[in-house]
Amino acid sequence: MVLKIVSGAQTGVDRAALDAAIAYGVEAGGWCPHGRLAEDGVIPECYPVTELANAGYTERTLQNVIDSDATLIIYFGYLSGGTEQTLAFCIAQRKPYLLIDAGELNRRRAAERIQQFITDKGIAVLNVAGPRASGETSAYDYARAVLESVLRTRSINPADRC
Repeated sequence: MVLKIVSGAQTGVDRAALDAAIAYGVEAGGWCPHGRLAEDGVIPECYPVTELANAGYTERTLQNVIDSDATLIIYFGYLSGGTEQTLAFCIAQRKPYLLIDAGELNRRRAAERIQQFITDKGIAVLNVAGPRASGETSAYDYARAVLESVLRTRSINPADRC
C-alpha cells in the first residue's frame, strides 16, 4: 500500500514527519494555517503543505484529521494543547488513531507499533501530530527517528532533509 504522510508543518513532531517522508521519497502534504504560520515564523516553501484559506491552527488540525485515513499522535507523558485537540478531533470524526507515548516506548518499539497500525488499518494517508518544539525539545528527534524507521522500507530514493 502506498503511504502519504500529512501534517500541519508546525515545528517539532509535524516537521519531523514531513522531513522523514521527504528524506525517504514518501509522498508528503497536509494543510497549514493561512499565511503558512508556525511558531518559528513562516513555514518554508520546501514543505509541501497547502494554506487553508482564512484558517488558523485549529481549523488546520481538523482538516488534516478529516482528510486522513488515520492519525498518529506522538506525545511525551501527557496530552496538551494542539496535541490533545487532535485526539478530540479524531474521536469526534470517528477516525482511527494511535497514541505513542515517547516517554514509555523506545524508538524501535514505537516504530514497530506504528508499522503494525498502518498494516492492520490499511492506511494510505497518515496524519502525524504531536507537540511543537517549544513544548518538547526532544519531539523532533524522537519523531524523525521513529518515522524514518517506519518509512525506510518504503523508500525509493532517499533524499536530503528540507
